[in-house]
Amino acid sequence: MPRARNAQAAPAVHRTARIGLRLTCAQRQRCFGLLRSAGDVWACTLEINQWRRHRGDQPAASYQTLCRLLAESGPGTFGELDTTGARSVLRRYSDAWFSAAARRRAGAVEVRFPRRRRALMPVRWYHGTFTLIGRTLRLPVARGRPPLVVRLKREMPYPPGSMRSVTLLFTDGRLCIDVTAELPLITHPAARAPDPQRVAGIDLGIIHPFAVAGPGGEALLVSGRAIRAEHRLHLADTKQRSRPVAARAPRRGQRGSRRWRKTRRRARLVEGRHKRRVRQALHEAAKTVIGWAVERRVGTLTVGDPRGVLNLNAGRRHNLRLRQWQIGRTLQILQDKAALAGIRVHLVDERGSSSTCPACRKRIPKPSGRNLSCRHCQFAGHRDLAAAFTIATRTPGGATTTPTRVLGGVVTHRRAGRHLPGAATARRDPRRRPPRTAAGSLGRRRPAPSQGSRSLTPVSGDPQHHRTNPGERSWTPL
Repeated sequence: MPRARNAQAAPAVHRTARIGLRLTCAQRQRCFGLLRSAGDVWACTLEINQWRRHRGDQPAASYQTLCRLLAESGPGTFGELDTTGARSVLRRYSDAWFSAAARRRAGAVEVRFPRRRRALMPVRWYHGTFTLIGRTLRLPVARGRPPLVVRLKREMPYPPGSMRSVTLLFTDGRLCIDVTAELPLITHPAARAPDPQRVAGIDLGIIHPFAVAGPGGEALLVSGRAIRAEHRLHLADTKQRSRPVAARAPRRGQRGSRRWRKTRRRARLVEGRHKRRVRQALHEAAKTVIGWAVERRVGTLTVGDPRGVLNLNAGRRHNLRLRQWQIGRTLQILQDKAALAGIRVHLVDERGSSSTCPACRKRIPKPSGRNLSCRHCQFAGHRDLAAAFTIATRTPGGATTTPTRVLGGVVTHRRAGRHLPGAATARRDPRRRPPRTAAGSLGRRRPAPSQGSRSLTPVSGDPQHHRTNPGERSWTPL
C-alpha cells in the first residue's frame, strides 16, 4: 500500500525518472517472469469479472475485494511475484475501473471498462519493500525464491531518502525501472520569491513550443525546429526501413520467423530512441521557460490551451503535425516543473489570440509569416509573442502584465533539443547526405576510379612505397 502522507507536512510533489537496467541473461528471464506473472494477475481479474457479468452479479472492482480474492488464491499461484507486486496490479485495475465509471457517468459513453488482456504488466513496489544502494536494486520476490538483485545504468537523480516506489516495466523494447520520489517545493529567498501578481502569458506552438511574454515587455522564444526535424527524419527512416522488409512480413495468423522478430525488435528500439529524444527535448524547453520565469519573479503562468484544434480535420499533412505535437505531454511537463518551482499555472482559451492586436485589442487578419503588424495602431512584433501578450490579459482575476505599443523589451531566444542529431552549429543532421557542390566546383578530392580490374600503377613500381603508417594509403589527384 502507498504510504499515507501527513496532512501537516510541507507541500511536496512527486517526480518519476526512468532508468535502464544492466542485466545478465538469467536476471532478464526472471524480470520477464515477474512481468508475465503480473499479466496473469490482470487476466484472472478480467475473467472473474466476466463470470460475474454473465451471472448478473456486481463486479469485483474495489481494491479491498480484489485483495481478498488474491488471498484466497494462496501462495505460489503467480510464480515469483510476491503479494506487494500482485496488489499493485490490482490497484491499477481498480483505478482504471472507477475512472471509466466516473467518465461514463459524466456522459462519455464511448469509454469502456478494462477488458483487454496484457502479456506483460508493470509491477510496482512501494517504500520499505525494496532496497536501493547506489546502483544496486534488490527487488522483492515470493517467499522461498532466491533474491533478485539488478543493477541500474545510471545513478538515481533524487536523494535516497525521497524514494517512494519503483516500477519494473518493459517499454520501447527494453526493460527499465521507474523511480518515483517525493520532493519538497523549491524554496526561494524572500527577495527572489515568485510573485503571484507578476504574470506571463505562454503561447504553445509547433515551430516555437513556448512563446512567453512577461512583465515589462520582456519575452522568451524557444525554437523547436530541431524537434520538428527529428520527427521528419524519423518518419523518413521508418519508411525506408519498412520498404525492404514488407515482403518478409508474416501473413495474418502466422507467428513469423526469427529474422522477422529481430527486425521488429530493432524497429521497437529505434522507435523508443526517437520517443526519448523528443521527450528529453520537451523537458529541456519547459526547464528553460521555468528558469526564465524564476529569474524574473513570475509567479503566475497563463497558458493558452490549444487542444481544441485536435478535433478539426485539417488535412493529411497537418493532421500528422498535430499528432506529433504532443500538446497534452507538453502541458503536463510544464505544469509539473512549475509546481516544483512554486509557480501557478492557469489554462485559458486561446481562441483569437493570434488574430488580435495586443495593444488596441482589435481583430486583424492572421499573418501568414512570423511577424504581425496592426494597421489600426501600427503595432509590430513577432506573431507568437503577440499571442502570448494577449493570453496574459486573460488571466483569471486580472493581470498586471500590460503589453507595450511596440515590443521594445528584451527577447531571449533559446533552442530546444541540443542533444538531437544535427542540432550543433552546422544545423545539419549527420544522417543526411553531404550537400552537392556548386556547378563548376571540383568538390571534395577523391581518387580516380579504376578502369575495369586493371590498376593504373606501373607494374615495375611498388604501389605502397609511399606508405608512412600501417593501413595508410595516399594518392595523387589527376
